[in-house]
Amino acid sequence: MQLGDKIPDFELENQYAERFNSSSLEGKAAVIYFYPKDFTPGCTAEACEFRDKYEDFKDAGAEVIGVSSDDTDSHAKFSKKHNLPFIMLSDSQGELRKLFDVKSSLLGLLPGRETFVFDKTGKLIMRYNSIKSKNHIIKALKALNHT
Repeated sequence: MQLGDKIPDFELENQYAERFNSSSLEGKAAVIYFYPKDFTPGCTAEACEFRDKYEDFKDAGAEVIGVSSDDTDSHAKFSKKHNLPFIMLSDSQGELRKLFDVKSSLLGLLPGRETFVFDKTGKLIMRYNSIKSKNHIIKALKALNHT
């Protein structure tokens, strides 16, 4: 995915084992962040930071979506334990990760941590890749507030 690309069509299950379709994002900004694994320290910190800033994202007209290869049961437990108010998608086959061209990190040992921000027209306005989880939230909010 390159800046200016449109959000691709996709469908995955959320933490409630319900089908989520990207067409439901039409007319909304979206922050789609990929992370390695539920319940790991960095991923928990990132999810909780997105949670703590969730109202700021909503005020900017954006939906937040977390994506990892964990199954829906893991997402449900993770979401409940940390009171996550946003959508968590299970990409157990890695299809969405491949569609977004998210690379592995740490010599290919971990799924990558990457954040994509789309404006209200569905156009990619920011792509950010860093193992440091906290920077993702700051950069995503900054990108949304400059549209």
